[in-house]
Amino acid sequence: MLADSSSDSEWDGSDTPIAPVAIDSDAVTTSSLKALQSDDQRKVMDIVDKLRRTGLSGIVELPQLVVCGDQSSGKSSVLEAITEIPFPRKENLCTRFATEIILRRSPTSTISITITPDKLRPKQEQAKLKSFNKSITDFQQLPDVIEEATAAMGLGVVGGINSRAFSRDVLSVQIDGPDRPQLTLVDLPGLIHSTNKAQTEADKELILNLVKEYMNNERTIILAVVSAKNDYANQIVLNYARKADETGRRTLGIITKPDFLREGTENELSWIELAQNKDIYLERGWHMLKNRGDDQMRFSFSQRNEDENLFFSKGRYVDLPRECVGIDSLRERLSKLLLNHLIKELPSLKDEMSTKLQGTIDDIDKLGERRTTLNEQRLMLMKVSMQVHDILKSAVKGYYENSFFGPIDMEAAVDATENIRRFRAVVQHLNIKFADDMRLRGHKYAVGAGPGDDDSEQAEEKKAQEELEAIQDDLSFLPKPKSLTRKEGVTWVKKTLERSRGYELPGTFQPMLISQLFWEQSQPWEQIAAEHISRVTKICKEFVHAVLQHTAPAEFLPRIMGLSVDAALKNSMLAAKEEMKKVLADKARPPMTYNHYFTTTVQKIRQRKHQRMTKDATNASEISYENVHGSWVIGCDPTAIETAMDNSIEQNMDTFSSQEALDNQHAYYKDEMKYFVNAVCKAVVERHLVGPLPDTVLSPLVVTQMTEKEINFVAAEPPEVTQQRMFLESRKAMLEKGLETFREAMGGLRR
Repeated sequence: MLADSSSDSEWDGSDTPIAPVAIDSDAVTTSSLKALQSDDQRKVMDIVDKLRRTGLSGIVELPQLVVCGDQSSGKSSVLEAITEIPFPRKENLCTRFATEIILRRSPTSTISITITPDKLRPKQEQAKLKSFNKSITDFQQLPDVIEEATAAMGLGVVGGINSRAFSRDVLSVQIDGPDRPQLTLVDLPGLIHSTNKAQTEADKELILNLVKEYMNNERTIILAVVSAKNDYANQIVLNYARKADETGRRTLGIITKPDFLREGTENELSWIELAQNKDIYLERGWHMLKNRGDDQMRFSFSQRNEDENLFFSKGRYVDLPRECVGIDSLRERLSKLLLNHLIKELPSLKDEMSTKLQGTIDDIDKLGERRTTLNEQRLMLMKVSMQVHDILKSAVKGYYENSFFGPIDMEAAVDATENIRRFRAVVQHLNIKFADDMRLRGHKYAVGAGPGDDDSEQAEEKKAQEELEAIQDDLSFLPKPKSLTRKEGVTWVKKTLERSRGYELPGTFQPMLISQLFWEQSQPWEQIAAEHISRVTKICKEFVHAVLQHTAPAEFLPRIMGLSVDAALKNSMLAAKEEMKKVLADKARPPMTYNHYFTTTVQKIRQRKHQRMTKDATNASEISYENVHGSWVIGCDPTAIETAMDNSIEQNMDTFSSQEALDNQHAYYKDEMKYFVNAVCKAVVERHLVGPLPDTVLSPLVVTQMTEKEINFVAAEPPEVTQQRMFLESRKAMLEKGLETFREAMGGLRR
């Protein structure tokens, strides 16, 4: 049991210290104190008390009683009267910070004093103040400890040079004992009306913000203390209480020092009417207390209570309801008020804890897995690598089962950003587009139909020309074929033949002529292929970026891209360009094919040309004659056919050679274009750009080959993330413990 031989005192704003007095230990266990300890309330307060022990007061607003008022309003006396705990004060040791009085039941009696630092203080100062922890065994030691705490907060002597008058730090005085009610009260600094050298305008603003912060807590019961020594219209605490609690449901008005009123005056009547809730209406009503007078400073709590009862049994105070005057009835009112308030607030408190717990868990999830050690970093990177590998492998094969691929955007283009996650579909789309570009734009000259072309080829050429004219997109910078008639095409070949002539006999042409014609006709291939490779490379990079964004923490992305991925993609692009050079080098060699398509096409051209010559000669030799039956029929003159066939022979040897060479070039071009399209799509795009992605972009093999320094560079958790994680995990642990405590305590309450 604590030695309660401490003093009973009050600081009323004067410079005169109040002398400590001895208190009978039995006074602490008066029957009136037990008004705050009904069975139901004890169980309810157990919940709040246990929640407060978990450290939740900094996360959720817990129910509490707050004593506030103007300076010299008698707040400290009210606090002492409610708790029956003496708070002796030395000279100038006024309320310069919020003081949290925590009363807890415990088999043993202890008093511990700690400081909760202002969150706006530097971390170093916060750590220093958090280390302040004092334990005392006698209330007479309390003033010295409070003075130590005041100095630790950096307040110094009131009015001293460079000394702050007030602080936003909170002094917590925890008092445990077997007969203590489970209750938390907060004594706030008095609201300042006017400033002086000891209390500046900044101090005035600080205290006002502090008081408003406590008042605005929806789970706070405001004990608004006003002194009868001053006109209540001038006491600003009521104004701020009404703003914080517009309905007045959380506010209980407490009137002190009625003994300073002259009996029978209008002033006394106005205060009594205020106590009767006739002037300023509060749903919780008003209460009047009479604390020790100047000549009663040595009164014990019992003597104080007897004197108060005697005071309210005389004069106009007899008309006041007994439940609205005196400390005993105040405790009963507070008991009921607290109980009802807590029962009302506990469900919302639980909901708030659950919501904040889920929010905290979500915030932790956003930070990703812990990555403080090298093993954690390697493991994290390997997990990311495996996810990346699985997605890339599925994407390359066109298996879109992973959640990464998401839905299809039917309104967007196949290769639009909205659909880029369907990677194989995008690559196939680009390859098909490349094949179409080669078909429409690959040839330098679009030569008109000749006698060896069939109707289907002519229709195909016409359709291609119409498609080309209809195209209006971003590929307009690619080359378009120049249209030539059959005669102009033969002239082009003839000029080439004349400038490439060797020892070949007239009417024939050397093989190099086909090479010259093919190389010139296929000039656009390199540009079209380069554009295709560039587009696929761009798509690959965008897709890989999307995969990494989906699988890796945000801070990984620039590090992974810079260390590994960019280099892998660049190497793939360089390899693709090297392969493209090889394909173009093959194309630059003399014509070579073992595909029967070429010879079949050439033979068909010659066959159709011969058929055309025969048909033209037959038409030219048609004659009408009368048969033996006297009927006129159409027939052919053999001599005329022979003459027509002779006339169809091209006499100009160079023209004949050019015609043959043009047909051969056309057949070889069509055969080689099919090979070139396949070579670009398979040997270049698939072999170097698309196929290797799962094995080159942050694959498990790549991760295992990383040095410790590289792993640390990529996966190390930033200091601010580590700090945030520690904060969130501590918060999560407190909320989980709080909810568990809540459930256990509520279970006990139901029983």
